[in-house]
Amino acid sequence: MASSSSSIFFICVLLVFVPVEPKNETAFKQVKELKKIKRIKDHLKKINKPSIKTIQSPDGDLIDCVLSHLQPAFDHPKLKGQKLLEPPLERPKGHKSHTTSDETIPTFQLWTQSNDSCPKGTVPIRRTTQTDVLRASSLNRYGRKIIRHVRHDTMSSGHEHAVAFVNGDKYYGAKASINVWTPAVTNPYEFSLSQLWVISGSFGNDLNTVEAGWQVSLELYGDGYPRFFTYWTTDAYQTTGCYNLLCSGFVQTNNKIAIGATISPRSSYKGKQFDISIMIWKDPKHGHWWLELGSGQLIGYWPSFLFSHLHKHASMVQFGGEIVNSRSRGHHTTTQMGSGHFADEGFGKASYFRNMKVVDWDNSLLPLTNVHLLADYSNCYDIKSGKNNVWGDYIYYGGPGRSGRCQ
Repeated sequence: MASSSSSIFFICVLLVFVPVEPKNETAFKQVKELKKIKRIKDHLKKINKPSIKTIQSPDGDLIDCVLSHLQPAFDHPKLKGQKLLEPPLERPKGHKSHTTSDETIPTFQLWTQSNDSCPKGTVPIRRTTQTDVLRASSLNRYGRKIIRHVRHDTMSSGHEHAVAFVNGDKYYGAKASINVWTPAVTNPYEFSLSQLWVISGSFGNDLNTVEAGWQVSLELYGDGYPRFFTYWTTDAYQTTGCYNLLCSGFVQTNNKIAIGATISPRSSYKGKQFDISIMIWKDPKHGHWWLELGSGQLIGYWPSFLFSHLHKHASMVQFGGEIVNSRSRGHHTTTQMGSGHFADEGFGKASYFRNMKVVDWDNSLLPLTNVHLLADYSNCYDIKSGKNNVWGDYIYYGGPGRSGRCQ
């Protein structure tokens, strides 16, 4: 009898407790996923503005031609209802600027090769998709760099650099020509970039930067193409700023260049070299930081009110490469920097920055003085500098990542 009642009790326990929890858990996950998708779609409505025309790029990108005053920058409370600024009357002294009909511009980006373009009064904006956002670690972090410290004199966890920098003075801009490659990025949460950094602040939470260059980022773009990009932050990459036009901040004025779009052509090993010229400078009259690409192509500006320290001037300028090393397989990444070859291989094989200059208080472009070189892990990515009459101040930099000499 005792045995019989014991069996009945055991069966009842099974009936009551086994089937209920998995159903609740599945329903909870479904609700959570639906809420996530709704938040993403709401965010996409915010950053993908209505367009008057859309251009399909050969790489799959959609480039929307958005009326200038509707671009994301004008969502900023201090820009709402305002108009685009007129271009600065003066470029920095010593800068050779040509007309906007520069013959290299039509082939600079892949989406323009069909000879289709955005009309005047609009700006071309790469459309962000739900798939783009789902690749990010979170919606809040989408379009932002991983929180970190800029390379100064201590290691940055996971980030490795090969850079030249100047400091110890007041800087009002920088310029260089950078050759473009297609480095292999072997992990979806790593990237490889080459850029200019214009920096101010204490290298703590108040760090201000404006940045521009080219990058390969599987997470941000979903492919391995090099893309022209911009970035800014006022709090060391924590909650302010973003890549490209993925938040309100940078104001685009150009209707020919899409920030975040694929660069074409690219350099090839032992073959033709292709470089882009980038200049960032502070307009002496209004104090905004302007960006120019190539010879005379003004891209737009970062309004001075965005910044605390950079509201006045920069205290450091950096030129070079950066990668993320996630060590996802327990050893150093094979993600490449630059061309994927070391600096001592030289022209046609290694990546370079040439004609590196800074802008001084008098709005003049000047050669670099007291250049410092830093390579976090020179067995993986290294850097060499030089100077001549044609290239002025230059560097070769980069490397393959994990190899016989990099573990």
